[in-house]
Amino acid sequence: MPGTRLTRRLAARLLGTAALGAAALRPAAAQAPWPSRPIRLVVPFGAGTSTDIMSRLVTPHMAQTLGQPIVVENRPGAGGVVGSEVVAKSPPDGHTLVMGSIASHSVNASLMPNLPYDILRDFTPISLVTTAPNLLVVGPQVPARTLPEFIAWAKTQTSVTFASAGNGTSSHLAGELLKLRTGAPLEHVPYRAAAQALTDVVAGHVPMTIYQVTALLPFVREGRLRALAATSAQRLPWTPDVPTAMEQGIADFDVSAWHGLFGPARLPDAIRDRAHAALKGALEAPELRPQLLEQGLEPVGMPPDAFRDFLKGDIAKWAEVVRISGARAD
Repeated sequence: MPGTRLTRRLAARLLGTAALGAAALRPAAAQAPWPSRPIRLVVPFGAGTSTDIMSRLVTPHMAQTLGQPIVVENRPGAGGVVGSEVVAKSPPDGHTLVMGSIASHSVNASLMPNLPYDILRDFTPISLVTTAPNLLVVGPQVPARTLPEFIAWAKTQTSVTFASAGNGTSSHLAGELLKLRTGAPLEHVPYRAAAQALTDVVAGHVPMTIYQVTALLPFVREGRLRALAATSAQRLPWTPDVPTAMEQGIADFDVSAWHGLFGPARLPDAIRDRAHAALKGALEAPELRPQLLEQGLEPVGMPPDAFRDFLKGDIAKWAEVVRISGARAD
C-alpha cells in the first residue's frame, strides 16, 4: 500500500538521521570534560627528593585551576623506571601523569638497554617544569681560580678524580662531558650518596665535583669549596658572579638536571594543552617562584612541542656521552 511505503521510507530516513546524529556525538562523548575525578601524579622517586618536593609545591596551584585534587604518589625504584612504567601503561585519559626527570626520561634511555618503555613513543611530553642547575667546584687545595686554569692544571697531572653520587647520575655524566669537551684526564669516583661525595671533596680527598647549587652554596660561602663555573646556559641567580662554563670557552656545555611532566602516549591534545596551561599558571604564581628557588630549582613551563624537541636533543646528547665514556648504571 502507498501509505505503508511512505511510512517505511520516512522511518528509514529518520533512522538514518538519528544514526548520523549519534555518530556526530561520539567524539564529544569520548572527550568528556577533563579532569572528571582526582588526578594521580606519580613521582618515580622517593619522598624528599627534589622531584617529590617540587611536585608537592606545584600541584596545589594546578589543582585549584583544574578543579580536582592532584594526588602525589611516590613509586621509586630502578632510577625512576618503576613509577614511569606504571604511567606508560595507563589509559591516556589524563588522570594518571608522571613527573619525570633527566634520569627517568633521558639518561636511562642510554644507560639501560632493556628499558621497559620507549621515552619518545610511550609518553606524551606536557612541559619542562623546572631545571636544577649545577656548579662545578674544587677543593681549596686545587690551585685553579677559573675553569680554564683547572683544565690546564688537570692536564699536568696523570689523572684528576671527580666525585659523584653514583654511576649514571647527572653529576657523573656532567664530569664525563667535561672530559669529552676538554680532553682533561678526569677519572670518576662514584659514591653511594651525594653527601659522602661532598664530604670527601670538602676534606680534600677528591679535587672536584659537579652538583646542585643549593647543596654546594654553604661550603662555597664558607670558603671550604671554590666555585669555578655554572654548568648551565646562563649564570645562576644564587651565584651571579660565577661565570658559566661556556662563557669560559667550553663549547656546548649546558648541563642541568631537570624535571618534566608527562602523560601516557596518545593523550588527547586538548588534555595535554589544558594540563600545560594549568602548570604554567602555577609557575607564574608570585609566591611559588621563591619557594622553588629555595630548593635550587628554576621554573620553566616550556610548552609541549618545544619540550618534545628539547627531549630529543637531551637524549641524543647523553647517548653520546654514555657511548664514549662507557658509563653504566649501578
